[in-house]
Amino acid sequence: MRKVSLFILLFFSLLFSAQTLSEVQKLESLCRVWGFLKYYHPHVAKGNFDWDQQLFQKIEELENIQDKSQLNELYSQWIISLGKVEECKKCLKEDKAKVYFLRNFDPGWMGNEQIFSKTVTEQLLFIQNNRNLGSSHYFGRGGKKVFFRNENSYGSKFISKKIGLLELFRYWNLVEYFFPYKYLTDENWNDVLTEMIPKFLSIDNDESYHLNLAELVTKTDDSHAFLYSPLINANQYGRRKVPVEYLYAEGKLVVTKIRKNKFNEETPLKTGDIIYDVNGRTIPQLVNNFARYVPASNSWGKITKVKNLFLFSNNDSISLKIERDGQNLAVTAKTYLLTDITGEKPAIQQKWKFLDTDKKIGYVNMGILEKSDVDDMYKDLKFSASIIFDLRNYPKQTIFPLSRLILPEKTIYYQFNFPETDYLSKFYSLKNSIGRKNPDYYKGNVIVLVDESTQSQAETTTMMFKQHPKAKVIGSNTSGANGDVIRFKIAGLDTCFTGLGAYYPDGKETQRIGIIPDIIVKPTVKGIHNKKDEVLERALDYIKTGF
Repeated sequence: MRKVSLFILLFFSLLFSAQTLSEVQKLESLCRVWGFLKYYHPHVAKGNFDWDQQLFQKIEELENIQDKSQLNELYSQWIISLGKVEECKKCLKEDKAKVYFLRNFDPGWMGNEQIFSKTVTEQLLFIQNNRNLGSSHYFGRGGKKVFFRNENSYGSKFISKKIGLLELFRYWNLVEYFFPYKYLTDENWNDVLTEMIPKFLSIDNDESYHLNLAELVTKTDDSHAFLYSPLINANQYGRRKVPVEYLYAEGKLVVTKIRKNKFNEETPLKTGDIIYDVNGRTIPQLVNNFARYVPASNSWGKITKVKNLFLFSNNDSISLKIERDGQNLAVTAKTYLLTDITGEKPAIQQKWKFLDTDKKIGYVNMGILEKSDVDDMYKDLKFSASIIFDLRNYPKQTIFPLSRLILPEKTIYYQFNFPETDYLSKFYSLKNSIGRKNPDYYKGNVIVLVDESTQSQAETTTMMFKQHPKAKVIGSNTSGANGDVIRFKIAGLDTCFTGLGAYYPDGKETQRIGIIPDIIVKPTVKGIHNKKDEVLERALDYIKTGF
């Protein structure tokens, strides 16, 4: 009996030591180790190796790796080949003046006993504790912001599975170490890697390459993020468009303008038509159809980014179901190349104006107000009882000069999280103040209009206005994408994600949530049909009634 027990024990011991690993497990571990060494190992981070070629070589070597023991021998010898890492006494000293944000910091993967041996875990931990400090070959800093550099481009065409995996691993590690909101993604970022490796292994043409890259970018759940792919735009969304303008509300499209075409052909659509079905799909179904490849912080952000695509197609026409004068109609609308749709000069908008003859209510279009206009605007409007600042657009960096005129005193309005470049995937927090001591500050009502297009700098500007003692934010939840962006390329295609974390002064998130208005008002189909600006009307009602 004792011999049988010893045999069983020996059997399971040998089985564990020779644990078979799947292709995904091997590649997942390689992605992590390659990315970690790229940014943490002092010799690699200084650019002493062709790190892409090192990855290609290891991908080939993995084909002959069958079990955990062989895999760890590969990693251990690889780490040794990179040169001796000197002890770093400075690495042990934490800057006590900094308040650290650690929700993205997750080095626990190094201790995964299913994948890594004790020897490799110790090697990785030693590098972490004696990591690269100061400059890096792969990123630089402009102030507190980070930018990426010295990344090889292999173009946007699908060349090989090795290069496809490289682009996946490169992007995954950029998010792993530099994206401040990694902890907020719907899908755990570790699971994203596991999911996407088989998809990248199955790529066999340019279009599937771009679509998989777009899906990867979308998993950041960040409205700042995008992947600019002419191939996706042409093949997935279409080059042709029904020549109308429309607004979205309540899951429907309301036609607001008919555009002319070079052929002087009529369209069956009329201003005021309500479109609820496109080629047999409802508008919410269209949103879901695009959702996989269009990154956004939330559902309303997704709608904002895809709503202009609804009437695009590669076909000569689109079948629509509409409501008109209380009747449901089915129409077929012809599509045109954008070059065949007649352009029109946009109407000249006023940067600021009064909305009443008594000059008690001022209005400012923040999307066109320049920094050089701020003093003149305030000179005209400062004696009004209320000023409405319309931020359903993107402002032109007017936040600081406005704060000095509008706010009564210097105040903390935001907390920003910056990447700790000496210990990547850690961030540190700083409170940001704005305004100045100003006894002549604006004493009237400060009304801010917002919606889902209020994003980033517009959200930050809204937070500045909220520091005014008589501020009121009216509209719908803002985009939920705040903080400066990092722009770079992946597979030769332009992309970006948020680079700084932005929070309320008490540390609560605005990312993915947006700024919640004091008074919630959303446009309705009826309001758009009747050419009403319901958000502005509610602001005027608030000024009149006080609630």
